[in-house]
Amino acid sequence: MGSLPRIGDSKVLESREADDGKTIRRRRVSVDGRRFTTYERIELPPLVVKKRSGNREIFDRDKLIMSVRRSVGKFMESDLEVEDVVDKVVELLRITYDDEVTAQQIGEAVLDVLASHNEVAYVRYASVFMKFQTLDDFEKILRSRKGVK
Repeated sequence: MGSLPRIGDSKVLESREADDGKTIRRRRVSVDGRRFTTYERIELPPLVVKKRSGNREIFDRDKLIMSVRRSVGKFMESDLEVEDVVDKVVELLRITYDDEVTAQQIGEAVLDVLASHNEVAYVRYASVFMKFQTLDDFEKILRSRKGVK
């Protein structure tokens, strides 16, 4: 098998927005005639997370994926469903906040997204995020979801 074509040694044949609306799909041809596709994504400035301790760190998408996956268990049908939830959370964070968020705001954004996505996953995540200790904690969140006091 030969080497991969270099982008710099290729010519763009066609460009269009990819299905997700956030990337550009380009069909290219290398100098030796091989055709290939590249995807370009806009890189936004990183989100910074302000921790409870006051320390700041770069937002870690993989950390959030693991947190959601651990909290909701098997109430998500696939890893793609978890990725979709995290995509929506990140989008919500970028719309709502500038470039710095707190861990609390991230958790609340996850709850906002899960509330409309999967009710059981919402309650499971809430139980971890809000550190439920008793059955009454679960009953309160369920009553609040139903609008019952």
